[in-house]
Amino acid sequence: MDTVTERSFPKITDKGLEALRQRIGVKIGQTVEPWCYEATRDNIRHYAHGIGDDNPLWCVPEYAEKTSHGGIVALPSFLFATSRIVSGYVGGLAGVHAMWSGSDWKWHKTVRRNDTISTEAWLKDIVEHETRFAGRAIQQIYHVDFYNQHGDLIAGADSWCFRTERDRAREQGTKYKEVNARPPRRYSEQELADAYKLYAEEQIRGAVPRYWQDVSEGEELPTMLKGPMTVTGFIAYAQGWGGLYIRANKLAWRLVDAHPGAGIANRFGIPDCPERVHWEEEFAREVGAPGAYDYGPERASWLTHHMTNWMGDDGFLRAATCKIRRHNPAGDMLFIKGKVKRKYVEGGRHLVEIEQEARNQENELSVLGTGIVELPSRR
Repeated sequence: MDTVTERSFPKITDKGLEALRQRIGVKIGQTVEPWCYEATRDNIRHYAHGIGDDNPLWCVPEYAEKTSHGGIVALPSFLFATSRIVSGYVGGLAGVHAMWSGSDWKWHKTVRRNDTISTEAWLKDIVEHETRFAGRAIQQIYHVDFYNQHGDLIAGADSWCFRTERDRAREQGTKYKEVNARPPRRYSEQELADAYKLYAEEQIRGAVPRYWQDVSEGEELPTMLKGPMTVTGFIAYAQGWGGLYIRANKLAWRLVDAHPGAGIANRFGIPDCPERVHWEEEFAREVGAPGAYDYGPERASWLTHHMTNWMGDDGFLRAATCKIRRHNPAGDMLFIKGKVKRKYVEGGRHLVEIEQEARNQENELSVLGTGIVELPSRR
């Protein structure tokens, strides 16, 4: 049986949307436990390594102890591992595909080693769109606040998923027609060597302060490489982040038993998680994607990695946005670029606004980002 053409998926209905709207503004209880309650040394390191970040401030206690922080701290994007909601665990519209598509973060305090994180979350808004990917789409926006064990507000974030009809994305979506018509990408040794040179030359600012006075508007950040994308890389991220629906044996059954929409039959007829679009090529194409693709929070974390490398140990990432524009399927490379849009002083803080964009090897726009970095001042 050709499951790609014969399988039919649930639709977005007016009744389902109305029920979803009733949830706006209502605090969400703990529907599923987070991957990480605590910012332990291992949890921080596993998340950092999951995005390819080997900054010793997150990963090496002996190094971190000599910094102004006095010990290991968590990279800003680590908080994705402490909330399933901010990471894309959506409610309502059972069986309708959800694609994490962006976030807007504000950080207030550093997460230190062994901090315990708690959260409050609610559905903030629902916006209807017409898209090239799947026609009618519902943007489902959540807000999450993060607190440490002292009750201090560490960060707040809006994040959003687009809910799309799998059948329509597969059959009528126009966004990836050209991509699907291309032959599989195979890189030459020289192409790989040219890309890997960016890894060899990647610089972590680290202990050398980047002072606000030394930054110029229009200044470019070094280009950062992510990829070439592989399913192995996507799984490496899931190891640090925890995934949304990855469960085994009884725990997998319990999830699907409680939420039938979270179980979609695989080629053996076994209900399996929708998250397998990130490692199962055939299923990814069923939902209209060009192939198994990266995680949204993973890509947001790449953008913040780009800025933390640049700002150094004494910088503080105050805010960051991420707006995803297309999938990164296995085989893609991603080149993240950024520049200083402006520098300014506000409330006694010396701040730098950064604009980012990332394109793939075909120069197709993949993601847009912004950041506000607080830097030390010479005065």
